[in-house]
Amino acid sequence: MTVAAFSYLYPWTKAFHVIALIAWMAAIFYLPRLFVYHCDVRPGSVESERFKVMEYRLFKQIMNPAMIATWVFGIILVLTPGVIDWSAGWWHVKLLCVILMSGFHGAMSRWRKDFLADANRRSQKFYRIANEIPTILMVIVVVMVIVRPF
Repeated sequence: MTVAAFSYLYPWTKAFHVIALIAWMAAIFYLPRLFVYHCDVRPGSVESERFKVMEYRLFKQIMNPAMIATWVFGIILVLTPGVIDWSAGWWHVKLLCVILMSGFHGAMSRWRKDFLADANRRSQKFYRIANEIPTILMVIVVVMVIVRPF
């Protein structure tokens, strides 16, 4: 199913999709770094409370809206005639990676709530390793969209 009217908006839709994606990725890279630094401070301290505010604002004011916008503009692109060759396999891989990225986003929401309740049980090392997941997913997405290997 496609919507012919979306063809006229294609360049704008693609631009806003990329803008939203950049904002989402910036936030999704930064939040685990905040968690790494938050691990270093004593729960309930002034520094811990400052991290809680930073994490909240990043998540609620940047990360969530950027993810939603990325999905909305992506869905509009999918519904634009001629954008996707439905017989190609690359878009399946891209979609899977975007779903996994959204799941990672949800995991970070849970981790943020743990810090908010002073109940974090994960180490700096955990968050450092977790920080690599969106990088790997982003590389796969970019290769699928630009190279379209299959």
